Amino acid sequence: MPSSTAALRYAKALFSLARDARVVSEVRTEIEGLSTLFGENEELRHALLTPLHPADERKSALRALAERLGLSSLVVNFISYLIDQRRLVDYAAITAEYARLADEDQGLLTAEVVAASDLDERRQDRLRRALSDRTGREVRLEIEVDPSLVGGAIAKVGDLVFDGSIRTQLQHLRNNLLGEGPSHS
Repeated sequence: MPSSTAALRYAKALFSLARDARVVSEVRTEIEGLSTLFGENEELRHALLTPLHPADERKSALRALAERLGLSSLVVNFISYLIDQRRLVDYAAITAEYARLADEDQGLLTAEVVAASDLDERRQDRLRRALSDRTGREVRLEIEVDPSLVGGAIAKVGDLVFDGSIRTQLQHLRNNLLGEGPSHS
């Protein structure tokens, strides 16, 4: 999901506060848990994320939820601030950006992989090692299956794209056979 500038700004602010307090992974666990809860409970999502409800009501619901879940004051205060700023609608993007910042801080990159079929553990390990060797950093894989690739996979790590799909290889072969390939001057 592409993140807005505002989502990135809020995620950076939360990350900075969490890093200063040395609770980066705890905050990540809390905000990702809330994100999952919002995804599973439409009534809760509507009550907290919809700006149609008055801010005081939403904050009251948040406090009750925080007490039940044992959320930290940092997370509760942050979400209260988002309610005041009418930015809780960006919660999913803020959570994703926070996770990216936390991974980056640990030297971990996320590779978005689109594969033609499910990758078994051995192939995932091989791909993870190859991407780690190529980037010089530890890589975590997020894998999506797209049978239209015919075979192979496409991995995106940051701005780098590694396209090992059969579909692309067939396209290159077609272009070369038809003389549409890159010129060799």
